[in-house]
Amino acid sequence: MVTATSTVAEPTTEAIVSRRSSAPRRRGRASETPFVGRLFANIFLWGYAIIAIGPLLLMVNNSLRTQQQIASEPLGLPIPPTFTSFQKAWITASFDTYFINSITVTVGSVIVTTVVSVLAAYAFARARAKFFRGIEAVFLSGLMLPVHLAILPLFYLLDSLKMTSNVFSLILVYGALGIPFTTFVLTVFFRALPIELEEAARIDGAGPLRTFLMILLPLVRPALATVIVFRFVPVWNDFFYPLILLRDRDSYTLPVGLTRFFGEYSTDWPQLFAGLTIATIPLVVLFLLATKQIISGLTSGMSK
Repeated sequence: MVTATSTVAEPTTEAIVSRRSSAPRRRGRASETPFVGRLFANIFLWGYAIIAIGPLLLMVNNSLRTQQQIASEPLGLPIPPTFTSFQKAWITASFDTYFINSITVTVGSVIVTTVVSVLAAYAFARARAKFFRGIEAVFLSGLMLPVHLAILPLFYLLDSLKMTSNVFSLILVYGALGIPFTTFVLTVFFRALPIELEEAARIDGAGPLRTFLMILLPLVRPALATVIVFRFVPVWNDFFYPLILLRDRDSYTLPVGLTRFFGEYSTDWPQLFAGLTIATIPLVVLFLLATKQIISGLTSGMSK
């Protein structure tokens, strides 16, 4: 009786040695590249952070010093620190009024923009009629219009309505200017949501309004946080429209109110830096509170 046997060639000693010697070198080369990349990335990010935070620290530092200290040593430390400039800026220079006006205009315009845009974006994302496509094109055409060219007819329109020197007019102007961009961003997010969520809610007995408020709106919360921040910052820092549309000093916002510190022959630098610090605090608080939502909104859809 003959049995067939199969022989397997065993690896030679030279092959085993070559494999063992080559494996660590491959792991070493693979581990060197990410380390170098992380090193350069960290150096770049820390350098950018220093460049970005440096002027802010200098601003806060000089707001705690006197006019004589800034004139004699511009980069010196506040030893001892003084808060007199903040008191003068807040009370004497009417910064409390400017701050309230800026909060009113910025928050009011962001609310108007967000409410109108989120409703329009949901309609554009779910509507299938060509009529809505035309309206969406009209909305998005606002992204291509240079809005500053419309300042003259806008001024005459508000003046004829007796709405100049009124913060309510700025709320309407800023609210309208932010609708095209906000609608575009939110429409993209609503279209990414599966239609099966609404169908399931309809089967469970939820109406359109409840489905929108309880299911869809929480899902686009990162996008809402992103567009709110993107609208809050330019409106808060804007100098052009308040300067043109506001005539009464009591209705000035912070950017326009800061111009009161600039004189013809001298400038009160401590009060100016104190005013800039006051104007910067809401932006820093906003970014600290909404950082997680902003990152989630900007990176949505980048990974599966």
